[in-house]
Amino acid sequence: MDFKKRFIRTIILAVIGVTIGAGVALYQIKNEPAIVVGESNNDETPEARSSMAGVKLGGDFTLTDHTGKAVTQDDYSDKLKLIYFGFTYCPAICPTELQKMASAMGMLEDDVKSQVRQLFITVDPERDTVDVMRSYVELFHPDLVGLRGTEEQTEDIKKKYKVFATKVQDENMSDYTVDHSSFIYLMSKDNKPLMIFRMQDDAEMIAAEIRKALKGDF
Repeated sequence: MDFKKRFIRTIILAVIGVTIGAGVALYQIKNEPAIVVGESNNDETPEARSSMAGVKLGGDFTLTDHTGKAVTQDDYSDKLKLIYFGFTYCPAICPTELQKMASAMGMLEDDVKSQVRQLFITVDPERDTVDVMRSYVELFHPDLVGLRGTEEQTEDIKKKYKVFATKVQDENMSDYTVDHSSFIYLMSKDNKPLMIFRMQDDAEMIAAEIRKALKGDF
């Protein structure tokens, strides 16, 4: 199989995988007690968009950032967090969602932007080393922080954020891809979930919800 066919096949596998993963993760999130995640759009009321009170999502973690520094959730407790789980070898979905985050940040006023931290957490620590993460996050936004962990740390944070991610080995390829859910999480300064953005939610919506969160409108 030539490179072009392999690349197209990888994209198709990734898109199918993300779609399946998103369905699994959304089912898990929605079926937790006290969780109601609405069909979000820009015209809905806050109550219709999403009721996140009592959501069991997130928690303590220990990871390594793209500079090689060990970090925990407390290192980011002074800001709102936009968090995305993915991997650097992702051909289409992850770059699109990270660019969406960067676009949302570009729409924010300086005093709002300074109160938000962007985090990209890899679900593929086997390939996403510190050096790989450092080169990757620089492609999207100067303030994007790349985080990786050991296999055990990665599994722990995946469970806490109800992230679906699994390796997929194609028989016609020497490498593997990763099927994974695709959500952008908006977390409060004290690490409580405020909003879960899906692939169809745009940068304008993310920016608007960040402003509302900082005004205390949740």
